[in-house]
Amino acid sequence: MESRITTDPAIMGGKPCIRGTRLSVEFILELLASGATTQSIAATYPQVSQDDVSAAVQYAARYLHGSSQLEVEITH
Repeated sequence: MESRITTDPAIMGGKPCIRGTRLSVEFILELLASGATTQSIAATYPQVSQDDVSAAVQYAARYLHGSSQLEVEITH
């Protein structure tokens, strides 16, 4: 997960995003909540793999758990 989710203040205001994209973890969760499947997200957004979608869900779960051990790479 650590290599799939990144934050950069210059991209999407620093929201956690899937590496190399402007697709935020929040957006991925919204797609899933609206009924999209991991497979359909990967098919609609070819720059995103099913593993990326899983990493977004894992990131959100860890964030919500309150863990202070989140590993986020900040790029410049």
